[in-house]
Amino acid sequence: MEFVESAATSKAPAEWFTGDVWWDVVHPGTAPSRMRVNLVRFAPGARTHWHSHVLGQSLHVVSGTALVGTRDGVVLEARPGELVVCPPGEEHWHGAAPDRFMEHLAMWEGPGDGSPETTWLEPVTDEQYSAARTTSH
Repeated sequence: MEFVESAATSKAPAEWFTGDVWWDVVHPGTAPSRMRVNLVRFAPGARTHWHSHVLGQSLHVVSGTALVGTRDGVVLEARPGELVVCPPGEEHWHGAAPDRFMEHLAMWEGPGDGSPETTWLEPVTDEQYSAARTTSH
């Protein structure tokens, strides 16, 4: 057993996000593990671009209100303690509601063969971001 030194908090790249987003790498997927976990902090209205993960992604909301959208126009609204699971290959986006900060744990696996784990696509439009929301309650 060992303590692993964590990397410093860093600003998420503008080519993958709209708005101010910061993350901490919690688990980098160091071999033999393929698990990756980031604690991601979104300013109000900030969001990812459209993207997909080859093996899927799970989002555990820590604080605030998370919005998670899919290509069919569904926008899920998730609260602290809720988990949203995005299946392998599903194009989606996630971010904060327009009126509050949001933090989530983003969890996914790399394929383990050196191929890309995430495919990044175009920015989410304001119309897509503002679509009617569905909640789990």
